[in-house]
Amino acid sequence: MAATEDMKLNHVRRGSGEPLLLVHSLGGTLSQWNPVMDVLAAHRDVIAIDMPGFGRSPLLPNEVEPTARNLASAVIEFSESLGLRSRPGVAGISLGSWVAIECGRLGGASAVVALSPAGFWRSPLGARPNTAHDLAKRIRPLVPLLMRNEELRYRALATNVHNPERVPLQDAIDLIQGYGGAEGYVEANRLMRTSTIGDLTDLDVPLLIAWAEFDRLVRNRPLPPGLLPPGVRQTVLPGCGHVPTWDDPELVASVILEGTSAGAASPAAAAGTGDTGE
Repeated sequence: MAATEDMKLNHVRRGSGEPLLLVHSLGGTLSQWNPVMDVLAAHRDVIAIDMPGFGRSPLLPNEVEPTARNLASAVIEFSESLGLRSRPGVAGISLGSWVAIECGRLGGASAVVALSPAGFWRSPLGARPNTAHDLAKRIRPLVPLLMRNEELRYRALATNVHNPERVPLQDAIDLIQGYGGAEGYVEANRLMRTSTIGDLTDLDVPLLIAWAEFDRLVRNRPLPPGLLPPGVRQTVLPGCGHVPTWDDPELVASVILEGTSAGAASPAAAAGTGDTGE
């Protein structure tokens, strides 16, 4: 891809220690990490970013398609500009999980935690109208008023969060406005749906995949044995939806910390364990 080393990504940074990079889902923003930031920052130097074309970050250059790999390249180049003490652990949600895996493939992550990862479909998905995104874009100016209605707020969040009542009003506003205002959404969605993560045998850093029990968008249980390299670990997040951070912040934070710890097993070291989280 074209160089993006001059690209500045909107981000929030807290804490100290080993670096940890957090990547939101398709159409999301760094606000998805609000419930877990303080817990994580008590242990790590945490950087939550808006990916290019989302939140307050600029789009990739015109000649660069927002594939998961190209988004990962931009994320790595930005993280390197921060002068981190070492390669960060990277955790993501949905498309952000796919981007986190690509960070690992490209040598920009020390370990990866993939929450509700996109891309593990058997074959590329077909085109799909961007109906929900278009609606969110049209109503964006009215969102602060609309989200004050508890029933509307519940319905707007229920696809992604299993317990929408746990999402504070301002976070709900940020989520819907960020979704509607995401300039990179349409093309990133198209490219996401026309590809797959593919074979993970080229990933040589620890990977922990966490599937949400009540995910309505990707999977809600571990992949069957034999579909992943033996060193890849899987677990389930009970009581959680596709974006699990509000459903169970303590559980999500503990999974991220464990999966990106210095003691996390590499694929080679973990090969043969048969750990599927079931």
